[in-house]
Amino acid sequence: MSESVQSNSDIWMVRAGRGGAFASRFLENSIVAIGWGIDDVTAATPDDEIRRLVDAAYPDEKPGSRASWAGQIRRFVKEVEVGDPVVTYDNATRLYHLGEIRSEAGTRVFDIGGEKRSEFCRIVEWMDKVPRDSLLLSTRNSLGIPLTLSRISAAASADLRRRASQSAPSADAQDDDEPPPADEMDETDAIQEYIDKSDLFIEDAIAKLDWEQLQELVAGIIRAMGYKTIVSSPGPDRGVDIFASPDGLGLSEPRIFVEVKHRPNVRIGSQDVRSFLGGRQQGDRCLYVSVGGFTRDAEYEADRSQIPIRLIAMSQLRDLLVEYYEALDSETRALVPLKKVYWPAMLSDL
Repeated sequence: MSESVQSNSDIWMVRAGRGGAFASRFLENSIVAIGWGIDDVTAATPDDEIRRLVDAAYPDEKPGSRASWAGQIRRFVKEVEVGDPVVTYDNATRLYHLGEIRSEAGTRVFDIGGEKRSEFCRIVEWMDKVPRDSLLLSTRNSLGIPLTLSRISAAASADLRRRASQSAPSADAQDDDEPPPADEMDETDAIQEYIDKSDLFIEDAIAKLDWEQLQELVAGIIRAMGYKTIVSSPGPDRGVDIFASPDGLGLSEPRIFVEVKHRPNVRIGSQDVRSFLGGRQQGDRCLYVSVGGFTRDAEYEADRSQIPIRLIAMSQLRDLLVEYYEALDSETRALVPLKKVYWPAMLSDL
């Protein structure tokens, strides 16, 4: 990286969609973008006009949600400035990417997967990256705010910069966090904040497992789905990490072959997927689990495969764990212990 992100102000967080779904788009195109389809606004657009555009585009949404979105669009256009530090999170690699804003907000056209796509965005020079697991617990907690755009706290900003520069935390580092302005978070945002933080902390727990434990976790989830599993012994030349089938012998279909990779911050490429698929035959089904996610080429390789294969990144593994948690055996639950939390239905209109 050419330079470190500037240290004279708190950092803007721009979320790359739910679960960081658009992080690779942000990084490949050197942008941060916001959605909602409101892209004909500038710094000269009155605030009440921004609110009118949001209300017109989303008449069925709650007034509080529309007000929150309008406020974030206004901040993205009017408060974010060229030269401001910015961060976004890539859930797949568990990396926070830091950079600086290099342009005003505007609509730009990019070639994404061979298709032209317009983005209401700002150009960013990405400079540093920080593993989530290296951050203070309070920083990780405060970075779970669900708003698309927000200022993160001074303490979290300082922690990110320290980790980016690979220097040790200073003795006077403040271990606190700072919530977003109250008028920007409605009830839906508050609920989503708890959900998002829960998702991130479950992923933190999965990431702390060693490779053998991760393999056992995946096997346990497959058993909870109703299959019987054979887990390979540690060591080289195992063939596949997990084999599953309805009878446990592979005499009845589907025969499921599972590869498990525990490479933090590293995406699996197309060659790894091709190697895994080699030798598979009709009736076989494949799962490739990678906590570091997959490159776009790997996803294309899986889409083109004649053998059915499903790529499972960290967020999908987390969702499967939560979905089948009640059906897991006690040994598998002990790997990532979870507790059910109840939320008052009167507050969320559930």
